[in-house]
Amino acid sequence: MTKGILGKKVGMTQIFTENGELIPVTVVEADPNIVLQVKSVKTDGYEAIQLGYQDKREVLSNKPAKGHAAKAKTTPKRFIKEFKDVELGEYVVGQEVKVDVFQAGDIVDVTGTTKGKGFQGVIKRHGQSRGPMAHGSRYHRRPGSMGPVAPNRVFKNKKLAGRMGGDRVTIQNLEIAKVDVEKNIIMVKGNVPGAKKSLIQIKTANKIVG
Repeated sequence: MTKGILGKKVGMTQIFTENGELIPVTVVEADPNIVLQVKSVKTDGYEAIQLGYQDKREVLSNKPAKGHAAKAKTTPKRFIKEFKDVELGEYVVGQEVKVDVFQAGDIVDVTGTTKGKGFQGVIKRHGQSRGPMAHGSRYHRRPGSMGPVAPNRVFKNKKLAGRMGGDRVTIQNLEIAKVDVEKNIIMVKGNVPGAKKSLIQIKTANKIVG
């Protein structure tokens, strides 16, 4: 069954394992999440729990959001996500979900929003090669051929310049290196998507490889 929690990326550091190996880790601060809703097949057509993380000022929330949070006896939340394929019997509305749902060695999928890089060309955005930079070449960092002449248009999915980053990305099969229950911190081996202070979602790996 799936387990999950919402948190905030603090940054990266490195720790030593028990056998003396130095590994890079991403530090995720995951203060207790609140179960805002428990969805069932009878009432909603599918089974899931809805978690809320990080309090939001009431002045920034509308009446439906305030009422939804009030049912769980909490304040409106900034980051709300659903987790499917969970054991519904283990959750009730208003319950706290803490970092101890995971332990060192668990394999997880981490979802976050990548850093925004603004409008970029095809070389940076898609990794295309540039042309010669000398000997009279007039082709340097252009996107290349737009396709055949006959259709008189550019085909869909042609890799062109445009806004880069700011995408929702999931990195699969990351290992949890350490869990600090007192400080509400999870350390994930390797890097995870997003900038510092960005909001991320950690859940049990969907397809474990190896």
